[in-house]
Amino acid sequence: MTETGCIVVLNAGSSSIKFALYDAGADGALLYRGQIERIGVGPHLEVRDAAGKTVAERKWPDRALDHHGATAEIMAHGQALLAGRPVLAFGHRVVHGGTKFVAPVRIDRAIVSELESLVPLAPLHQPHNLAPVAAILDAAPHLPQIACFDTAFHRTQPMLAQEFALPRELTAGGVRRYGFHGLSYDFVTKRLRATQPALAEGKLVIAHLGNGASLCATNDGRSIASTMGFTALDGLMMGTRAGALDPGVLLYLAQQRGMSFAAIEDLLYRRSGLLGVSGISSDMRTLRASSEPAAREAIDLFVYRIVREIGSLAAALGGVDGIVFTAGIGENDAATRAEILEGCRWLGVALDPALNHTCEGRISTDGSTVSAWIVPTDEERMIAQYTSSALASS
Repeated sequence: MTETGCIVVLNAGSSSIKFALYDAGADGALLYRGQIERIGVGPHLEVRDAAGKTVAERKWPDRALDHHGATAEIMAHGQALLAGRPVLAFGHRVVHGGTKFVAPVRIDRAIVSELESLVPLAPLHQPHNLAPVAAILDAAPHLPQIACFDTAFHRTQPMLAQEFALPRELTAGGVRRYGFHGLSYDFVTKRLRATQPALAEGKLVIAHLGNGASLCATNDGRSIASTMGFTALDGLMMGTRAGALDPGVLLYLAQQRGMSFAAIEDLLYRRSGLLGVSGISSDMRTLRASSEPAAREAIDLFVYRIVREIGSLAAALGGVDGIVFTAGIGENDAATRAEILEGCRWLGVALDPALNHTCEGRISTDGSTVSAWIVPTDEERMIAQYTSSALASS
C-alpha cells in the first residue's frame, strides 16, 4: 500500500471520545481505532491497530482531563503512531444539524456558532460533539474539519412525517421530528446497495439496536420515517432512556411529584429503559444472564416496543420487503433478533435459526416473504468517507 495521508474521525460523547485513523488513499483502510473513556473522573486511553492488537495505552488516575485535554492527548498519540505521516483532515460526528445542515460541511468558527445554537435541541450530545472541534481549531486551525450529522439522513422524510400536531409557529421555529442515528442508517443502506442492490431499493425497516435504539423506514435507501423525533429520547425503549412517553407523565412528575426539570432529565436519560425496568443493568448481556423476573420483564418490554414500532413503520411504508438488524444488540444478540422476528411473523418473515447465529447476511429462510438480515454498521467509516469526499470537492 502506497503511503498517503490520513483521515482522523472523532466521535465524542459525554465521558468518552472514540476515534479512528484511516488511510486517505483509495482503499480507505483502517489504521488504528481507540478511545479515551472516563473523561473527567480517571481517563483511560487505549488504541488498537486494524488487527485488534493494543498498540498504546495510558491511564491518568490523578488527572481529570476534560474534552479539550483528551483531544490533545489523542492528537499527540496519533502523531506518534503515524510517525510523520500527515493528517489531512478531521471528521466529526455531530448529532444535530437542525433543518439547515443536510450534508457534511467544512467547519469554521462561524459554523461552530451555528451548531452551538442547536445545543438546546441536543443538550446532552451537541456540546460534547463540538468540544474536540474547538480544541482542534485552537491547536491546528490550518487542518480541515468536516462535520457529519446524525440528523441529515432523515431530511428526505415527507413533511407529514416530520410534523407534530402543534401550533404552526412552533413547527416553523424548529419543533419537529428530526430523527437520529442517521450516520448508521446511511452506512447500512450504502452497504446494502453494494451487496444487495435489489433489497436496498425496496421497503426496509432498519433496526439500530444498542444502548441507544431506534428504527428507520427506508424506501430505495431514503428515510421515510423514524422512531426518534425531536430528541434522541423518543421512540424505542433503550439502555437507560424511556423512549416514547405520554407527555402527561412529565406534567404529573413536575406538578404532583415536585420534580425539577433537571431531575426529570436525569430520569429520562439515565435512569429509565432497561436499567429502570430491571433495576439491574442497562446491558442486555447482563439481563440475559440474570434469573431475576425483572430482567425478563425488561427484555420483554424492549422486544414488545420494537415489534409495535415495526408495525407502525410498515404502515408508513405501505408494506415491508426486509428487516435489517444493526448496532451492538442488533448485530450480536441472536435471542433478541429471534424474539422480535417471532413478533413479526404476521408480516411474512420466517427466521432460519441456524443462520440467526451468524454475524452478517440473511437470517431468514429461503421461502420467507419478508427477508431478515444482519448488516454491521460502521459510523466512523461513514464519517471518514464523507470527510474524504469533502476534501476532494474543496
